[in-house]
Amino acid sequence: MNLYYADHFVLPLPAGHRFPMEKYSRLRERLLASGVFAASDFHVPVAASDTEILRAHDAAYLERVAAGTLEPAEVRRIGFPWSPAMVERSRRSAGATLAACRSALAPGQGCAANLAGGTHHAHRDFGSGFCVFNDAAIAALAMRAEGRARRIALIDCDVHQGDGSAAILAAEPEIFTCSLHGAKNFPFRKQVSDLDIELPDDTSDEAYLQALDGALERIFDGFRPDLAIYLAGADPYEGDRLGRLALSMAGLAARDERVLGTCRAANVPVAIAMAGGYASEIDDTVAIHATTVLTAARLFGAAARSRIAIDV
Repeated sequence: MNLYYADHFVLPLPAGHRFPMEKYSRLRERLLASGVFAASDFHVPVAASDTEILRAHDAAYLERVAAGTLEPAEVRRIGFPWSPAMVERSRRSAGATLAACRSALAPGQGCAANLAGGTHHAHRDFGSGFCVFNDAAIAALAMRAEGRARRIALIDCDVHQGDGSAAILAAEPEIFTCSLHGAKNFPFRKQVSDLDIELPDDTSDEAYLQALDGALERIFDGFRPDLAIYLAGADPYEGDRLGRLALSMAGLAARDERVLGTCRAANVPVAIAMAGGYASEIDDTVAIHATTVLTAARLFGAAARSRIAIDV
């Protein structure tokens, strides 16, 4: 299983900034130490090109980001100070989801992961909520343009609505946007996804998983994708500072099992992006993200072994 990372393209942040940039390098270290992955499974992605970004974003917006001419209000809305490193990091993160999609769709693969990404608040002509470029929208549009996939489902399990994805892809009937999110959480002006499931504060494991089961049935029995992009946010966790839901680590592991297990059972390749995670203890966020990737390795590794056995 191929894993794509860009944590060494560091986005410089001022002291005390609440975004947990450190989680990405710690996640890679944890996965490498697990013994499940070899060093050769980890890859540095190529940066997303202008052509790839412009399928999802406005040319004038891309120009302002690249040149550092964003208005102060635009920078505040993104939540990161502008720097050349921010631009490179954002391009690489989008490139990682592109690479994960291509890898998942390759013969004998079925699953790959971006060890960052899930920047679903970026809209066509503005960034927002720590998101500069919308990696999932960029990747979905690229897979269609490249003829690799026709029907694509974005399964967004971050605690915040994927408003940018919904807006960018609203006119794309063969890309299905699904978002399970806190009803009262950011963004406070919601967009309309193909399927929005709004959850009350303090939603716990049982109610969440019941809602997820209904969403997966609609996606896989109704829409029938040939590629899924799974935004596996760690922020529905009960210990997340920005989450407001009440899922346990076991509940989040069950979520991953359901989403990834459904993809495997339906023979639908899946690319994973980490999305948000702001636990009071950063190790909790890292543990949740690691469980997602390890679950994928177990499920799709078993599927690959099964295919090899059948072929033999």
